[in-house]
Amino acid sequence: MEFHHADLFEGIADAIGDRLALVCGDVRLTYAELDAHANRLAHHLAAAGVEPGQHVAVQLYNGVEYAATVLAALKIRAVPINVNYRYVQNELRYLYNDSDSVALVYDVEFEERVAAVVAEAPKLRHLVAVGGEPALKGAVAYADALRDQPATRGFPARSPQDLYIIYTGGTTGMPKGVMWEAAQIIFAFWNPTMPRPERPGDLVEQARAAGPLTMMPVAPLMHGAAQVATFIAWWMGATVVYTRRFDAAEVWRTIEREKVNSLTITGDAMAIPMAEELARGGYDTSSLFAFVSTGAIFTGSVRERIQKLLPDTMVLDRFGSTESGSTAEAVSGSSPEKGLRFAPDVTGVTVLDDALRPVPPGSGVIGQVARSGHIANGYYNDPDKTARTFPVVDGRRWLLTGDIATVEADGSIAVFGRGSQAINTGGEKVFPEEVEAVLKGHPAVYDAVVTGVPDERWGNRVAAVVQPVAGQDPAPADLDAHCRKELSGYKVPRVYAFVAEMKRSPAGKADYRWAKQIAQEA
Repeated sequence: MEFHHADLFEGIADAIGDRLALVCGDVRLTYAELDAHANRLAHHLAAAGVEPGQHVAVQLYNGVEYAATVLAALKIRAVPINVNYRYVQNELRYLYNDSDSVALVYDVEFEERVAAVVAEAPKLRHLVAVGGEPALKGAVAYADALRDQPATRGFPARSPQDLYIIYTGGTTGMPKGVMWEAAQIIFAFWNPTMPRPERPGDLVEQARAAGPLTMMPVAPLMHGAAQVATFIAWWMGATVVYTRRFDAAEVWRTIEREKVNSLTITGDAMAIPMAEELARGGYDTSSLFAFVSTGAIFTGSVRERIQKLLPDTMVLDRFGSTESGSTAEAVSGSSPEKGLRFAPDVTGVTVLDDALRPVPPGSGVIGQVARSGHIANGYYNDPDKTARTFPVVDGRRWLLTGDIATVEADGSIAVFGRGSQAINTGGEKVFPEEVEAVLKGHPAVYDAVVTGVPDERWGNRVAAVVQPVAGQDPAPADLDAHCRKELSGYKVPRVYAFVAEMKRSPAGKADYRWAKQIAQEA
């Protein structure tokens, strides 16, 4: 057995096969049943010519088919490739080709988009359709793919250096494939409350000895946070619960029905509608002891609202990225409005200055959050970006996360925002996250995204795209007065654009390209 997702899952399935592994709607599978399901699909993919090291694209909503496809690819040493289900033709054409995918498992409701570009992805030679009979020539129905395939294993030996790729980004450009070695990603995202195993068998024994636990990744599985949360749950011998798509009411109904103990969301885009739905009442949340946000900004005012609604639940904000893993926990009082401060809970996390030297604690020197040790290999098909993002300094390989920060005297890291989104206005830097958080503290603001628009005098001016609370009509003057109570004048938006619905990714990430266009039009 290796530190490899497929090896470890199989070991756990052998140890606790009758324990419930996955629930989605009416579907309930034990570890043994999910393992057998994934085995059948793995044998089908191998019979279709998918070889070790080749890539299998997954364009699905949450469900047993998504989890089984990821496991099936890993079982035959292939690499699952997550596809954003909102992508349209140009984005799909890019991703199919950039990832060099040779097979695609997709929901039939996406078939029109798939059919429009599949001929322009010459390496993509095998298609499996979930949810009905495909109309696309050559595509195989998922049920037919499983039929007559053995539920047993018989796969080649695997390596802890086998790749796991997660495509991420797309807020300012096309997505990029983050490459991990299997063992590295397992430990980079390791649950800090659990002891780290020295041998693969130790992890299996931990899962065997664990008590009953039900965990729910709320984000879509096409987002790395949900994939990682799924494997973390399995390493704990837990039951993973999904909803097919994000709907706040359905999430709370599922938490009540399945007695969920821990859930993971991605920032405000999920937390705000979940808080609104919970405030309407009628849900039993007594089983829930952990509400965790990761992968996106979790505004202080939103976090406080969640905590008031769930007074007996731990509400946590984790810091990390697809490239770095999970690295830190927000300290008491941390928020985008008052200042984000995180305490690293793994070794190798620091802030590097412009010369790529560690920032002395308490010096006030500004640099980039960086991590060494368990970090990604780089970006697929992009050696230049890999070299820039993963520099080697004095023989030590670092990841530069792009998060601008300094180190406080107590060793905590104060994060100002993502450098690539910073707005330079008259020589001053404005980090959108801080302004967005203040705006979302206004009672008439449901959501906000802040960007820069050209200005003849200052180079750029701060602009805000705002989605009001339903039935509210906030005046720019009121928002201006609200912001000036919390922000320096140069940070206050000069332009407001009001929209009926904010455009975000399924995982809640802001679409800054769209926001900039809307703001420029305003």
